[in-house]
Amino acid sequence: MNSILLPKNAKSISDPTQVTHVKEVLKSKVGDSITIAEMGGKIGKATVARIDHNEVLLSDIILDKKPPSKLDVTVVLALPRPKVLRRLIMDMTSLGVNKLIIVNSYRSQKSYWQSPLLERIDEFVFEGLQQAIDTVPLEIEFKKRFKPFVEDEFSSLLVDKKKDKAVIAHPYATQSWKTYLGTAKDAMPKVLCIGAEGGWIDYEVDLLCQHGCSSVSLGERILRTETVVSVLLGHWLEI
Repeated sequence: MNSILLPKNAKSISDPTQVTHVKEVLKSKVGDSITIAEMGGKIGKATVARIDHNEVLLSDIILDKKPPSKLDVTVVLALPRPKVLRRLIMDMTSLGVNKLIIVNSYRSQKSYWQSPLLERIDEFVFEGLQQAIDTVPLEIEFKKRFKPFVEDEFSSLLVDKKKDKAVIAHPYATQSWKTYLGTAKDAMPKVLCIGAEGGWIDYEVDLLCQHGCSSVSLGERILRTETVVSVLLGHWLEI
């Protein structure tokens, strides 16, 4: 963690993991300055005033820096294996994704929706925020019915119907991501659809394309979901 993310108006650090980090990783001592942030607020510095067994008291708290801007993109992600989802949420939070919609897909096993890790989504977002020194969590929604979501809700993600674009990553698409970027001169896509392990089936690709998506490929190699997320979102970071 590159910052200690605290509740609003907090004057001390009491979370066991954060206390351990301050004491054993940062090896902070009384009088040292550490980077802190306020959930939903600003980022800054604080001085370690006292270190107890279960708490680190802070003083001279100055929060004067705004959090980094979010990427202007919504990611629609087919539910992957829960352990993969944990990493993806942390990564997308760190990268600054504005909104994440997790959908069911043909290749999302039903058991994934029963995983206890889904109850810990906020923890993974929290870890991602501390990694990126951010304070504003991404918005996360779950859609367990793929077809109704695409047919009834997907188009609402494209506010400006003439300008806003959406893409779906599909290894068998005839158009490459590089070619697409060369033609999308007005703006980057507002929506990015990424499949889970095994990718999307043809029906899902066709339905998304019927509702405004362009299908793009990253080449002949079949990549892991985490790799696809990093490669594609990296282009938003360049803007």
